[in-house]
Amino acid sequence: MNKKVKSTKKNSQSKSSQSNKRVNKNKSLYVKNKNKSLKKKKKLKPTLILFFAITLLQFIFIVHHYLTYNHHKVKVVTKIKEKEIVPENIVFLGDSITWMYDLDKYYKGKRVVNSGISGDSTEDIIKDMNNRVYRYNPSKVFILIGTNDITDKKTKEQIVDNIQIIIDYIQKNRPKCKIYLESIYPINNTNDQKINKKMVSIRNNEFIKEINDELKKISEKSNITYINLYDEIVDKEGNLKIEYTKEGLHISEKGYEKITTILKKYI
Repeated sequence: MNKKVKSTKKNSQSKSSQSNKRVNKNKSLYVKNKNKSLKKKKKLKPTLILFFAITLLQFIFIVHHYLTYNHHKVKVVTKIKEKEIVPENIVFLGDSITWMYDLDKYYKGKRVVNSGISGDSTEDIIKDMNNRVYRYNPSKVFILIGTNDITDKKTKEQIVDNIQIIIDYIQKNRPKCKIYLESIYPINNTNDQKINKKMVSIRNNEFIKEINDELKKISEKSNITYINLYDEIVDKEGNLKIEYTKEGLHISEKGYEKITTILKKYI
């Protein structure tokens, strides 16, 4: 009986010892696995930080690229700038009559360019279209030229043909530009003490009217606007009104005031 009890106790102790060994072994394995897991986590931590850092940088780059280089946005901004800088550019093209015209005074707040040169003829303008017209990128051009061609003894046909060339050049190089062709202004060659006959020279109103008739025709043909200022500034005798001229050819302040009231309808 005692032997059996002792044997049972030994077996029990043996089993308990084996169980403890297993527990200790499991604990040891657990500790080893935990240490390995911690080591892995320690290794992964900088890798994860680097990954998130790269992801964040990519996100920032994409947002920056979209905001900065979105082509549609750039186009819209460019269009707004263009409208602010050049809403309208109006060129007055001609000779001394245009050159003496104080555009800034009569067209305040408007983008006007005085492209008049004293003594110019139609040929002078044809030879210098870039400097006289194109470089301003005009939205409108008012042409007044031809009176000096008369003193150069050009024929009516030559004068009209040259003006047609000027129109054609503008339409070809600046197709969106509106063109306004003014009639050649009348002269006053009477015996009034104000008149300088040397300045008026060989110009005469009959010849000027013949040219103007042809200018009206080429305006219709070229689909541009013809402005008949001639009839607006002559007196009952068909001469340039004395109050509208300085010496029979060039225009006085009152004359420019009258001309401005008519041209403003087209500005």
